Amino acid sequence: MRQSQALVLMGIIARNGIATAGSLPRGVGPEFVKFYESKDKFSCIGHPAITISPSQVNDNSCDCPDGSDEPGTAACALLDHLSPPQPLPASLSGSTNTTNALPGFWCENQGHVGAYVPFMYVNDGVCDYDLCCDGTEEYGNVGGVKCENKCAEIGKEWRRVEKERKDNLERANKRRRTMAKESKELRRRVEAKITSLEDEIKGLEVKRDELEAKLDEVERSERGKVVKSEGPGKLGVLAGLAKTRVNELRDALSKVMGERRTLQDRLAELEGILSAFKEEYNPNFNDEGVKKAVRAWEDYAAKKVDQAKAELNEDDILEVMEEDNESSGINFKEFEDADEGTDTDILYSFEAYLPAPLRNLIHSKIVSLRLWLIENGILPDSDSGKGESRLVKAAREARDAVANDIKSKQRTLDEQKADLEKDYGVDDIFRYLKGKCVSTEVGEYNYELCWLDKTSQKSKKGGGSTSMGRFERVDSDVADEEERHDGKGLGRGRRIVLRYENGQHCWNGPNRRTDVWLGCAEQEELWRVSELEKCVYKMEVGTPAACFEEGEEVAGGEPAGRETKDEL
Repeated sequence: MRQSQALVLMGIIARNGIATAGSLPRGVGPEFVKFYESKDKFSCIGHPAITISPSQVNDNSCDCPDGSDEPGTAACALLDHLSPPQPLPASLSGSTNTTNALPGFWCENQGHVGAYVPFMYVNDGVCDYDLCCDGTEEYGNVGGVKCENKCAEIGKEWRRVEKERKDNLERANKRRRTMAKESKELRRRVEAKITSLEDEIKGLEVKRDELEAKLDEVERSERGKVVKSEGPGKLGVLAGLAKTRVNELRDALSKVMGERRTLQDRLAELEGILSAFKEEYNPNFNDEGVKKAVRAWEDYAAKKVDQAKAELNEDDILEVMEEDNESSGINFKEFEDADEGTDTDILYSFEAYLPAPLRNLIHSKIVSLRLWLIENGILPDSDSGKGESRLVKAAREARDAVANDIKSKQRTLDEQKADLEKDYGVDDIFRYLKGKCVSTEVGEYNYELCWLDKTSQKSKKGGGSTSMGRFERVDSDVADEEERHDGKGLGRGRRIVLRYENGQHCWNGPNRRTDVWLGCAEQEELWRVSELEKCVYKMEVGTPAACFEEGEEVAGGEPAGRETKDEL
């Protein structure tokens, strides 16, 4: 059975247009009635200057250059602008390579939807019920074929399917509206996050500047000290000596423990020998030396049982032998680095004995003079050899911590701004789907689509996953496919296409890439996967994101056609 949806669509338009007149030539559609109402003559539709007798209409002879005189026969079926040029003297072009003024043979199809049948189907001996359910295109009974009128049953089934399709479409559109609403909320959250990060960064920058000024002040103060302690104080020296002595004792203890284990092993071996000797010697053998040795072993064994001594716990000894650190033993570093006042500091702290106003004045003058001498190269910027003081180190660490926090938040801010500028399709609809995946099995492979991320292929026999492309952009293209009965198809019209490129390299070929064509469906579903050419794949996917009302924009600013709604 042949199909031609464009002709059915024209039939729907015609049915809603001009009413059919009384006695008209066979095959005339409602919108062409006015051209056939005259009883005296017939003017060719595309060439009104050419007139013929009404009797020449439907006489199975192509008299008009545009074929309009044969609405009910196949005489002018060869007229087509795509037809190879063939001689046809009656046409203005002199060949069949011209356009027929009529779309086809009109089937009224009462009880169903009127439609045009291609002229070549008229009286060809085949009942074309998909277009002409009333069978009127086979009025000639060619080959004894008689087509019954099945419009009642076909129309009933068509109306059922059409109602189901519209219900499915309404549910899909409802879900798309929900998705669009949630996508809008997700975008709002990103915008709020950006605003929050910008405010946080501004506050941190102020704090960083304050800490920078504080660090400069501390460094200036340290550089201005008249006397700096050289080397550790008494507590540091004492801690160093104690640490050295403890380490020496720890090493000695380690050696003692090693010798102890060796002696224990030898003692156990000797006790084993004597115990075996006692069990195996012959008591009837009259050797006083042997008997004396056996009695001595028995006395030793009895004393060992009676004198049960507490065994030394080696775990305690091993714990003592562990090296001192911050979490175990004594933290000598804390005492070695302690900033204590040295004898030199006490010697030069004569300012403490002066009255407060005079002390502050002298101190500020000395510090200012020293800084001036250092900055002008008169005095060297002396260093104690111990590195920064803990005060300077703490100030620098506080400044660096805030600076690192600013960098981290700035990276997050840049990512959020890039996400906000990214193309998520009309209504930001794909923002809702981002991070979700759909998959299907085709042959010996599993295919997976992750929205706005990647497409991949994996063998059922095992092994790793093969990248078929990374998401690049949202695009659109025109689909031209027959409608599927189950609704899982692209149909005809402009469709959203997601481009995934730069996948894994093909052996002796290009990098893999995938074009993901989207059709309207109630749920996300990967319908089909095909390889158009080497390492170039096509995925057909159903999703509410591809459902549009008539006139709404698809990707690229193109309006969705009527056929876009007929997916389900």
